[in-house]
Amino acid sequence: MLIPYAARTGTRRNLHALRAAEWRLLVSAAASLRTEGFLYALDNGAWSAYRTGQPWDERRFVVALRKLGAGADWTTIPDIVAGGHASLDLSLRWIRYVLDESPRALLAVQDGLKPDDVMPFLGERVGIFVGGSTAWKHHTLEQWGAVGHRMGCWVHVGRINTIRHIFRCTYAGITSFDGSSASRYAVNTPKLDRARRQLALFPPRVHELLQPVARSLGPPADDVHTAGMPTGWSVKGGQP
Repeated sequence: MLIPYAARTGTRRNLHALRAAEWRLLVSAAASLRTEGFLYALDNGAWSAYRTGQPWDERRFVVALRKLGAGADWTTIPDIVAGGHASLDLSLRWIRYVLDESPRALLAVQDGLKPDDVMPFLGERVGIFVGGSTAWKHHTLEQWGAVGHRMGCWVHVGRINTIRHIFRCTYAGITSFDGSSASRYAVNTPKLDRARRQLALFPPRVHELLQPVARSLGPPADDVHTAGMPTGWSVKGGQP
């Protein structure tokens, strides 16, 4: 079943609805570092900075990572929204540091990136965060789901706020999603959660649905988990 995350909120009514539905929180490094007793993931704050037209605050991210990283389901590695290969370059400079502080790190894929660009870095502890522009994200969703199944890694999709897009995530074999709709309006939480649970009762045959996409990725390389990583580095085990 898809794991749902809601953008952190301090509104009691909304928190009550989220807790009743067993949703988790996505805590941003750019906001209040409170988990409200929920299971949670940690976002690096790049999206918040992008929306407000502010530069990303590296110091705030480091503070958040040291405070909440160890208890998070995963942490988003620093990225550049819709930044393509520049975003990937930035993320690779941070990957070792994030894995030192958090059990799992998600590598954000942005407009223009392809599976071959990120597959060498994926594994048990490094997954995918499907970000980028809205149009690009939905156009490439099945592709990233197939990559996740190939590599056995976590795949998360950001900014999912409708029932239709929850269905699409399920059929793409996505692990989790986040959105702000349930955080802002408590009345939306039961509707979105019913959609998630209904598909769990009659799950699609994800592996069959993704076969055509998976075949397009080509045969997996034997050294795909370590290719391109710093010397002595292991995705599964972290630093040597």
